[in-house]
Amino acid sequence: MAAGRGAELLRPPVSSGRATFLELFFDLAFVVALTRVSQRFAGLSDDTGWALAGGFGRTLLLFLALWLIWSHTAWITSRYEPEQPIIQAVVVGTMFASLIMAVTLPRAMEERALPFAVAYLMVMVVRPLVVAVALRGHPRRLVPFRLVVWALASAPLWLAGALGPDHLRLPLWVVALAVDYLAWTLGWPLPWLGVAKVGRWRIAGTHLADRYQQMFLIALGESILVIGVVFSGADYSAERAAAFAVAFATSALLWRIYFYRAGLLLTEAFDRAGMPGRLGAVSERTHLLIVLSVLVTAVGYELVIDHPYGQPRPSWLLFVVGGPMLFLVARMRLEYEIFGQPSRSQIIGFVALLLFTPLLARWAPMAGLSVVAGVLALVALTGALRRRGQSLKVSTSPIGRETSGDRDSEA
Repeated sequence: MAAGRGAELLRPPVSSGRATFLELFFDLAFVVALTRVSQRFAGLSDDTGWALAGGFGRTLLLFLALWLIWSHTAWITSRYEPEQPIIQAVVVGTMFASLIMAVTLPRAMEERALPFAVAYLMVMVVRPLVVAVALRGHPRRLVPFRLVVWALASAPLWLAGALGPDHLRLPLWVVALAVDYLAWTLGWPLPWLGVAKVGRWRIAGTHLADRYQQMFLIALGESILVIGVVFSGADYSAERAAAFAVAFATSALLWRIYFYRAGLLLTEAFDRAGMPGRLGAVSERTHLLIVLSVLVTAVGYELVIDHPYGQPRPSWLLFVVGGPMLFLVARMRLEYEIFGQPSRSQIIGFVALLLFTPLLARWAPMAGLSVVAGVLALVALTGALRRRGQSLKVSTSPIGRETSGDRDSEA
């Protein structure tokens, strides 16, 4: 009887794969969060050497904490019915905590460390506890119980980093975040209970694919926001107008390369997978890289529009060229996840950017962004011509082919 009461929270097999309005509302907090991440990255534009590496690493850590919150929420709404009041309360509560993390993020490694850490821990500890209680006697309650135990294990490190000396904050938070990600990867193992790897979870795969695509579009939207805000606030000139146009073209090419064939078939790949959870776990890491690459590239837009023919610096090369290179690497991963093999045009594009990098280090930012846009255009054109006249290729993903009978009983 208890299991029956808890079962009403589970997503029915025939539920819609589309995201609910609640989830789209939830994403608004991450519009703010991604903008704050870009702001921190942009603040590194004048740094060099270890200062640049350290600043990039600190911002990356904060982004990874935000991503863990978002991805956990996407999996929750793919496993549990979002129309249930308790799940809606969980999502809205997570949104509020995420918004606190977003507004404190610009100074989260400094004087706002405590509210950032507390908001993060409220999600990581309280949210699974609420879900476990709501599931009552259902066997699946053991999964959120695992999350609570592991979150409590890393919580002292988060709090010690926030309350302790400033020079210990970064190493303590690195270890804490590593524990949280390791737990996610290993399936939150506990004595006598074994593991509950996400690859074996029962989820609405099409819903998870939809959520990944929406987060990519949110990141792209943030890049468009950067282009518009920077250009509208700068003194108008022909050079800045040209940089504005090239930046927009680059974002359009990122959209095209992502969705052409592989991105478009992501939902179908989840539909065809015997174990969509396994494909979802792999795709989650791929989309982490994709979203990060778009944010890094957006910072490059800001630098180029502000100073299209300024003096080259190591920082601009990291953002203008490094972001698109990371995108191509992640997009190759996605191609393999959908078709079982990487795209040759994307490999060639990555190698071309790699070979151009020593030259671009001596060229003006505008020249560098123009080369990047040209390479991305060739990648998009080559991929389209290679499949010209062919019917839409069916997903042949090598991931998650196992049958549903291979899943854990509690998942």
